[in-house]
Amino acid sequence: MRDLKRIGMVLGWFVVLGGVIFTLMAAAYIGAGYVEQFGLEKLQVRGVGSLVNMLILMLAFVMVLATLLTLAERKWSALMQDRIGPNRARIDLPIPIIGPLLAKQSLAGAPHILTDVFKMLTKEDFQPAAANKFLFNLAPMLAFAPPFALFAIIPAGPTVVVAGQKIMMTVSNPDFGLLYLFAIASLAVYGTSLAGWASNNKFALLGGVRAASQMISYEVALGLSLVGMMIAFGTVQLAGPTGMTELQSHYLWRFGGEGGFDIGLPAWGILLQPAGFILFFTAAFAETKRAPFDVPEGESEIIGYFVEYSGMKFGLFMISEFVEVVVLAAVLVAIFFGGWYLPFGNEYIARIPVFAEHGWLMGALYATVFWTKVIAMCFVQLMIRWTFPRFRYDQIQTLGWKILLPVGLLNVFVTGALILWDPSLRMLAIVGLLEIAIVAALTLVPRPAERKAAETALAHAHEAPAPAGGH
Repeated sequence: MRDLKRIGMVLGWFVVLGGVIFTLMAAAYIGAGYVEQFGLEKLQVRGVGSLVNMLILMLAFVMVLATLLTLAERKWSALMQDRIGPNRARIDLPIPIIGPLLAKQSLAGAPHILTDVFKMLTKEDFQPAAANKFLFNLAPMLAFAPPFALFAIIPAGPTVVVAGQKIMMTVSNPDFGLLYLFAIASLAVYGTSLAGWASNNKFALLGGVRAASQMISYEVALGLSLVGMMIAFGTVQLAGPTGMTELQSHYLWRFGGEGGFDIGLPAWGILLQPAGFILFFTAAFAETKRAPFDVPEGESEIIGYFVEYSGMKFGLFMISEFVEVVVLAAVLVAIFFGGWYLPFGNEYIARIPVFAEHGWLMGALYATVFWTKVIAMCFVQLMIRWTFPRFRYDQIQTLGWKILLPVGLLNVFVTGALILWDPSLRMLAIVGLLEIAIVAALTLVPRPAERKAAETALAHAHEAPAPAGGH
């Protein structure tokens, strides 16, 4: 009964979130269309509508979702560990009926977000006397800005016509999209390094050195993991008609007839480059410095590079970690999971009259699909965070240099050979499906020794005598 209640609660939250996302994205498309029209007619300036995209995507989605993840991680970890999680904060309003009613409700722990914000804003802003004041204050901004700026190239929805203007649901679409991603992501190392060095604290310095060496080590594997996708699609753009997201809408094998409901095997990156997906996800996860790659801030070793920070400066370090989770999820969805596209039925939806006549409706629908995928990938990262124990520092370096790097080089050579053999990408997809099957078999099928140990433990559990007293 309790499990059914939890499932119902999760489904209810998804329905509410879906409605909120659809409404916000519809407002984004309509607002961007009319603002773009005003800019062309009155100001003779093109691209003004991107300001609406910037405000809604960066503030209403990235920042709000990152803030909600601070609560979601605590609730999700509590669910995995069979405990309640945060539920003590209450909203007590001086209103006759509503106030006492709200004071008795935990509201799923949501008031804890308000208490965290209030604590960050009001806590004493301590600064060591021997610290380098300029760099000490600059480090939190350098840690927060790069992951936040990375979302500028992520397409969150299709390009549709609103108010006579073509609206692309992305802040910017440069020709060098993935190169921009690599360049900006590499800047995050400066924030952690400066935080450790400028604090004039040996433990903070050790954490900063560890963070810098870890992030620089995994940047090689991070860039190499996407070379296969660049070769397959022949572009480094993410948005636009020639971007990776749009090209994933094509079918490798189509089973539905023309004019009917389209169904087939889409050219999603996860099918073409499963090895590239694992490499990129692992390297990017290490770049976020979250468990099991959290040796730069291991609490048991007291070496966090932000150990001397308090107040909102510490808050910037904390929120930047969750912004990285959102951005990583968005990048994974855009490159490997078809972006805003469904695995089937996209052509059929485009022919529905209401969507064909009102582009903003179709844009809002597909943008909701995109953000649903992003939320799902965020929860995958939370599960990994609370499943695996922390790696040792030598294990992290071994994984980056001795495993990810050679596998990445091999993946590039195999991908290039398969595309030369079959430019239609079908052979690449067949090899990708085989790789997925092998990984699934290695992951899900237990080894004989593990199976025997589990059977022995289960047999001993059944043979154990019942406790005295019937308890």
